[in-house]
Amino acid sequence: MEQFTGKVWVLGDDIDTDIIIPTEYLALKTIEDMKQYGFSPLRPELAAQIQPGDIIVAGKNFGCGSSREQAPEVIKALGIRCIIAKSFARIFFRNSINNGLLLIEQPDLYDDMKEGDSITVTVNEQVDYQGKAYPIASLPENLVEILQAGGLVKAMRRRNGLE
Repeated sequence: MEQFTGKVWVLGDDIDTDIIIPTEYLALKTIEDMKQYGFSPLRPELAAQIQPGDIIVAGKNFGCGSSREQAPEVIKALGIRCIIAKSFARIFFRNSINNGLLLIEQPDLYDDMKEGDSITVTVNEQVDYQGKAYPIASLPENLVEILQAGGLVKAMRRRNGLE
């Protein structure tokens, strides 16, 4: 099973897609141009502080709001390895998987978490934080295939022998 460790950024409940990437920046040409504005309404300094491999831990209803695909793309471009939240908006969950961004629902970790600490994720098994194991559900094999390929388009190209 895949395992990784990362530094945690803690965000609250109801982090909507307008917080993840505000509407005014959607006119920029590329995700690379947009990523510096990620989370700017909430924490303007955050995008510049995130390092590749970092993890977001959040409360409930992460990714609510509009269905813009740029929201998970910006998070992935910032180098976030995965998001662990109490719950996700359904359209954001699917957009994230389709773009190769791992999302994990875990109801208890958020309440115990401190920003800046590190956690270890064992995909489809558990999250370990300060000696405590937080169980997580296994993703279905078809979603794992999409994530491993880096997104839905890449997975379908691979499946159809185009890559």
